[in-house]
Amino acid sequence: MNCLIIDDNKIARTTLKQLASQVKDLTVLGECSNAMEAWNFIREETVDLLLLDIEMQGMSGLELTRNLGDNGPLIVFTTSKKEYAAEAFELNVADYIVKPVTPARFIQAIDRVRDMLDSNKEEVKLAEDEFIFIRDSNIVRRLGLDDLLYAEAMGDYVKLYTPTKFYAVHTTLKAVEERLPAGRFLRVHRSYIVSIGKIETIQDGALIINGKSLPVADAYRSALNKRMNIL
Repeated sequence: MNCLIIDDNKIARTTLKQLASQVKDLTVLGECSNAMEAWNFIREETVDLLLLDIEMQGMSGLELTRNLGDNGPLIVFTTSKKEYAAEAFELNVADYIVKPVTPARFIQAIDRVRDMLDSNKEEVKLAEDEFIFIRDSNIVRRLGLDDLLYAEAMGDYVKLYTPTKFYAVHTTLKAVEERLPAGRFLRVHRSYIVSIGKIETIQDGALIINGKSLPVADAYRSALNKRMNIL
């Protein structure tokens, strides 16, 4: 995982570089004192993460983020201003740190970036295999992962639910979990695995998928919140 530091304050850049040097899998490719310099750098180099200030001369950090679009690097804003947070998260940035940047807060942000990068890699891998095969009675059936809402353990069987029906498969939930891509599905209870992209709401220890309320066990709640990047 490599990053680019963009800040018009040299001391701030030095601080971020020192923090980054303490993370084994994080490499600082360079430093930029303004957004235009960073724009030119990104066009020439492959960058995973931007540690980006907001208020700078010329192009702001928010403007750079908009110009990079959805296919740009992941972004963690590091700024002394709190008031840009809502606008920043509308741009789907990975995190927003208010200076001074502490080591604990920096590591928390990098952990979130790492999880997002791993999830993106899983999605790319999944593009080659968008389905699983299941044995439905005496028929081997192809089930598209986009159609799978959640899986429910029922004794010696697991029910795989789609928007219109379910399939009862003689297997264990653990076996199903091992077959499903971790970037899209998550265990939330000893009896349930859910498609993260199908979750409608979460409230009072339960989540809603396709109008159905499913329990979220305490042991899995932290992992669920982390994967969903809940603010």
